Amino acid sequence: MKNIIVISTSLRKNGNSERLADAFVKGAKEAGHMVEKCSLQDCAMHFCTGCMACQHSRKGQCAMPDDADILIQKMAAADVIAFATPVYFYEMCGQMKTLLDRTNPLFPIPYKFKDIYLLTTAADSEQHAMDGVIKGLQGWIDCFEKSSLKAVVYGTSIDGMDAVLEHSEILNEAYELGKKA
Repeated sequence: MKNIIVISTSLRKNGNSERLADAFVKGAKEAGHMVEKCSLQDCAMHFCTGCMACQHSRKGQCAMPDDADILIQKMAAADVIAFATPVYFYEMCGQMKTLLDRTNPLFPIPYKFKDIYLLTTAADSEQHAMDGVIKGLQGWIDCFEKSSLKAVVYGTSIDGMDAVLEHSEILNEAYELGKKA
């Protein structure tokens, strides 16, 4: 049994990328894993100021106490992390980037995560629409030598509220990845 955290980074409740997160969660739970879904829509999080206090304390804590600290500790304890994000202007949403920037406190502390999954939705019909998201996440993953990007769900042609519901194959792909995580 693995400890899995699924982080929905969109601020839209029940949005398309969050539905992919829910499908991943369902598959992972059915496979018997311990799964927690965290939605950034429920979090208060400041931008990283680059003060580096988290590096000097060696305790893996940010100088700005907010919900990012809680997420960072959950991420450090997880075997698997799945990020769900809408694609905005061929990039991850700003909330996801803010979270990744705030994970600087992970560097001086032990972390467990090895497998990273990316669940994306975009209005564009081509998979290359996710290239910027993948490149950004891969840059983060490269900072954690034990970790790798295991799989990406390319939710293309998802244009409008609830559009992912018309693409059962994409939801099923997220579900199956959750089962295999």
